[in-house]
Amino acid sequence: MLLPFEVESTVSQTVFLDLAAAYTSTGRFYHNFAHILQVIEKIEMMRSHSQNFAALEFAAWFHDVIYDPKAKDNEEKSATYTADVLTSLAIPGDTIDTAVNLILATQNHHPIANSIDSQIFLDSDLSILGSFETEYRNYAQAIRQEYSWLSDAEYRLGRKQVLAKFLQRERIYFTPQMFATLEVKARQNIQEEIKSLSEANGNKIL
Repeated sequence: MLLPFEVESTVSQTVFLDLAAAYTSTGRFYHNFAHILQVIEKIEMMRSHSQNFAALEFAAWFHDVIYDPKAKDNEEKSATYTADVLTSLAIPGDTIDTAVNLILATQNHHPIANSIDSQIFLDSDLSILGSFETEYRNYAQAIRQEYSWLSDAEYRLGRKQVLAKFLQRERIYFTPQMFATLEVKARQNIQEEIKSLSEANGNKIL
């Protein structure tokens, strides 16, 4: 991540250790290192299409560094953290700005105009939605654990609202590559989760 910018190894190690501490902190059942590595794997597959891969890689590493499921400003705080760290490392300003804007795009998961990198990043961030059934169920359970303070009824209602918004979109994935490979499966997974959330012990909740 920092090798192209000739950052001293001790400084790079400190940055990584700080990220590791954040992504391994208590309560991160999904928004942890496994998620970050999955996003990085996906963006690597799209490297040849990227306009600014360094910014894309920074966004992947930093986008969930601040995560409190009770807060509504995680993206802004993660973007600020990213800008502060990268500025201290003398990363070029255009790369910092791009990384920050990519992170902020995860607030509503709509791509930035004329930015293929935002399409790649958002698709990679949501690639879990198009995973196989077992992996998707594990993801859904991990999200529930992150919202453990909510009652079952509160969680089901909120989660279904979030999922329904994805189904209402013309497309979940914006890059042709991930749209072709993940879109159908993602919609199937979301529909199945909504169905399971609407049933408790065989009875309809709503």
